Amino acid sequence: MKRISGNYQITTTLGESVKAFIPAPLPPSKPVLSPDCYVKQNQAAKLALARLSGVSSLVPSIDWLLYGAIRKEALLTSQIEGTQATLTDLFDDEAGLDIKNAADIEEVTNYMQAFRFVRENLRDQSGLPISVRLLCGAHQLLLNGVRCAGKQPGELRKSQNWIGGTRPGNAVFVLPPAEEVPALLASLEHFIHKEDDGLPRLVTIALAHAQFETIHPFLDGNGRIGRLLIAALMEHFGLLPEPLMYLSAYLKQHQAEYYRLLSAIRNEGDWESWVSFFLEGVAEAATAAEKGITEVAARVAADRRLLLASQQASPASLRLFELLPMMPRFTIDRIKLELNTSFPTANAAAKTLEELGIVTEVTGQVRNRSFSYQAYIELISK
Repeated sequence: MKRISGNYQITTTLGESVKAFIPAPLPPSKPVLSPDCYVKQNQAAKLALARLSGVSSLVPSIDWLLYGAIRKEALLTSQIEGTQATLTDLFDDEAGLDIKNAADIEEVTNYMQAFRFVRENLRDQSGLPISVRLLCGAHQLLLNGVRCAGKQPGELRKSQNWIGGTRPGNAVFVLPPAEEVPALLASLEHFIHKEDDGLPRLVTIALAHAQFETIHPFLDGNGRIGRLLIAALMEHFGLLPEPLMYLSAYLKQHQAEYYRLLSAIRNEGDWESWVSFFLEGVAEAATAAEKGITEVAARVAADRRLLLASQQASPASLRLFELLPMMPRFTIDRIKLELNTSFPTANAAAKTLEELGIVTEVTGQVRNRSFSYQAYIELISK
């Protein structure tokens, strides 16, 4: 039996009459979602998340892991939307070095600010819960000052919009009319906060993400906010103690299938294929994150042993080394600031790590030199 996942409403935009899609409330019904699409895969995804939670204890500081994970997710979710920045560009920007694609980096750093805003609210007893207000606040930060700043940051769209095509009449998908958006988001919010919908939490997240993308409540930034919603719901439901698993790498790798399955929900009522794809992505992303943490922990531990065994090691070089996972590109001036020390001491600390092969000087200059913890960058860039 083919499921009807919404209805069409005739609306006029830019002088054309088109059929705008209005999704039905969640969860899917007539028929209900088949457990065959999620029972085994949900167990596999939960097991992968449990292993990821356990392996995070391998490193001395969870902040190390969060530093790399959050930046990688910010980068990849932005790359899905077409930005060309790299992790090295982002690290260079944080180190105060010159970068070429400043506009792309601004989009990535805006995503990080939006994510931080959401996470701080969810962890504060007096903060906003998962809600329209929270997502609008994140959206305002996401579009602050960047190329799409004229697209009503922080506000729900007030006009008809569409995806694909040059005009509404030849669009691939005509979004719900703007006047329907508040009620559709309220229904989605109700679904998220329903005490027991009979579905596993990961399935709830899969359904919520797809529904958000169908509603497309903003003029721009819907993809990034929708993927941020996944991370927020993982936090909201307590599925990971820390946000170490992100789906954007998986979704970027399978981008065409990602978009095809979202369309199949609207066109064919096929929620099952999307949920199966999503759960497979969670298991794959969690396993990849577990492997990445293991590799980073091993590399940092090996480099630390190398430094401790060296007669050149000094208190300043040891303190500098401990900063590297959260400062993988740096200048001597940055070391001076972080260690609150003199230029000669900072320079000597960097020289020690360079001579041991732990960091590499990347400018080839005598003055204004900058350094890279390249082995670490390459590991987290995989």
